[in-house]
Amino acid sequence: MTTKKPLKIVETVLRDGHQSLAATRMRTSDMIPMLEQLDEIGYFALEAWGGATFDACLRFLDEDPWERLRTLKKYIKKTPISMLLRGQNVLGYNHYADDVVETFVQRMVDNGIGLVRIFDALNDTRNLEVSMRAAKKAGAHVQGAIVYTISPYHTTENFLKVAKDLVDLGTDSICLKDMAGLLAPYTAYDLVKTIKEKLGVPVDVHCHYTSGMASMTYLKAMEAGADVVDCALSPFALGTSQPATEALVAALEGHERDTGIDKEKLYPIADHFRKVKKDLADTFKLNTAIDIDTKVLTFQIPGGMLSNFLNQLKQQGKADKYPELIEELPRVRAEIGYPPLVTPTSQIVGSMAAFNVILGRYKVVPQEIKDLARGAYGRTPAPIQDVMKEVIAGQKMIEHRPADDIAPQMELLKRKLAEKGYPDATLEDVLSFALFPEVALKFFAANRGPELAAE
Repeated sequence: MTTKKPLKIVETVLRDGHQSLAATRMRTSDMIPMLEQLDEIGYFALEAWGGATFDACLRFLDEDPWERLRTLKKYIKKTPISMLLRGQNVLGYNHYADDVVETFVQRMVDNGIGLVRIFDALNDTRNLEVSMRAAKKAGAHVQGAIVYTISPYHTTENFLKVAKDLVDLGTDSICLKDMAGLLAPYTAYDLVKTIKEKLGVPVDVHCHYTSGMASMTYLKAMEAGADVVDCALSPFALGTSQPATEALVAALEGHERDTGIDKEKLYPIADHFRKVKKDLADTFKLNTAIDIDTKVLTFQIPGGMLSNFLNQLKQQGKADKYPELIEELPRVRAEIGYPPLVTPTSQIVGSMAAFNVILGRYKVVPQEIKDLARGAYGRTPAPIQDVMKEVIAGQKMIEHRPADDIAPQMELLKRKLAEKGYPDATLEDVLSFALFPEVALKFFAANRGPELAAE
């Protein structure tokens, strides 16, 4: 082979792998024994922070997520540590003021993050401006993400427009983020090829295995010129996670896109995490054997969420309504402008569909659906339909960047935390309190003193 262009890999075992298969319950102590070995493999990045890990550390593991990051950085010296950021939502579920976003990004980079993947649930790049600018200023590799989904409005041309907006915002690379396993192989080929040809920017493809297509999608994306793909070591791969690292490395041996990774060095690390997975399943009573679910290709909501909705219907004695719910989900999504179904839009649309089948269409409407319809989360990909316009009749539409309406919050948060008994709180503690106030206070009471309970 005269031309070699190794396919690079982001390893997700420390974040998305266990978030997908083990309810984000992996502890820092489970990671430490393998960090130095992972650092020697030659990965493009090790995804180890962000997503749901911040919340899970505080809420379930009695760990400080900032301390986890500093510990990771102690052991991982060569490979960039990457994290997933929800744009203006940071790692919470609401939009925060610009000063919170800027401070959070600065502190996470100072504490050890080298690559920041930033996305918005609606692909509204206005919600990415502040976090991307802050990450760039802090000196991190900025990876703007396109949330992939399927609808009449989600075409290669429209995704290319989002990619161009990300390039205009200064992204160093683009991630195609396929959170539900919807990206088909030949669609991926066209999308990657178009972005590479039109914009010339590095492309990272991140697929979940939920529908069973992800490995095929990676191969076609690679053929189209993708630079990086995300994989998880085998114990935390497949199901609703990513394709297995070892399998992809083996598949490309001797090929012009050979990763250059020695698969033999992956086996002992995988053996360690196989034990970790069993321990997590036993300790936290988890079902980690998650099958693929091809129904996601029709409903675009992962099977786990459909199971939750079925359980909720059963609790209300309405299990017979489940077939109606399955039909109602795509209908509501269309009526509210075809948002990609990822946190928080998946929960909002799913809840509305459940209300509709139990109580009658739009008889009871949660505020979140009204906020989504009127633009409080950002621009929906398509215009909302007439039925949704009736739902929000008389309410003010938001045409501007939603965070423009949020006054600075950092000084107020510091004062509030001082009133709770923490006048000397670090910036990191203030940020934890900003994102998860009650959970953070409970954690501080147990770990910081004085013995104040969350109010």
